[in-house]
Amino acid sequence: MISDNIIRFLHALNFNKALPAGVSIMNPYIDETSAILSELFYRKYYSDEKQRIIILGINPGRFGAGVTGIPFTDTKRMVSVCKIPYKGPVTHEPSSVFVYDVIERFGGPDAFYGKFFFGAVCPLGFTSRAINGKEINYNYYDSKELLEATGEFILENLKKQLEIGINTDYAFCLGTGQNYKYLSAINDRTGFFKKIKPLEHPRYIMQYKHKSKEEYVEKFLSFFEGL
Repeated sequence: MISDNIIRFLHALNFNKALPAGVSIMNPYIDETSAILSELFYRKYYSDEKQRIIILGINPGRFGAGVTGIPFTDTKRMVSVCKIPYKGPVTHEPSSVFVYDVIERFGGPDAFYGKFFFGAVCPLGFTSRAINGKEINYNYYDSKELLEATGEFILENLKKQLEIGINTDYAFCLGTGQNYKYLSAINDRTGFFKKIKPLEHPRYIMQYKHKSKEEYVEKFLSFFEGL
């Protein structure tokens, strides 16, 4: 089943190369709580053999997949929308708010996850320390050194994500800038997908285009509902 493939893939993720100074790896799947939550989620929505269309984000964020193990799903939406029990600290991720607005309009999580799978160009996340000492998300492309360190890992695990049970005719890329540029360069070399459609990243929408959020919800739906 697709769920078994996803769970095996996630639990096998391992990054063991040297990282740039000040950058740390974030692997939610070695945490018992996150591993259990993600397994409950994938068994609920992916226990079948039907291929999915992949939507590729950047890498896991601290308050979404960094806690739940599920891309763009914070603990609030995991409990209130996905109905998966959780009693730990409540997390709120703005990207999750936007994504679940789209999911609700699409017909709910059963309909959405029955057609799509959220992956990531880099399936493990990174953090660094801000000047004030606060831990912050760090994207795989935020420094040349990290991009070089993760290149082989990204390529290897993109291929493995496709083997989960992904329809490679079409893919969506969240992030119209660096994420799309890097993924497109990989696809030019490998031919993983016949076509990649870039969409604005939910974090960008919520941070910079919040007043136009409904327009972006409609834009996402116009592509998703046509497939």
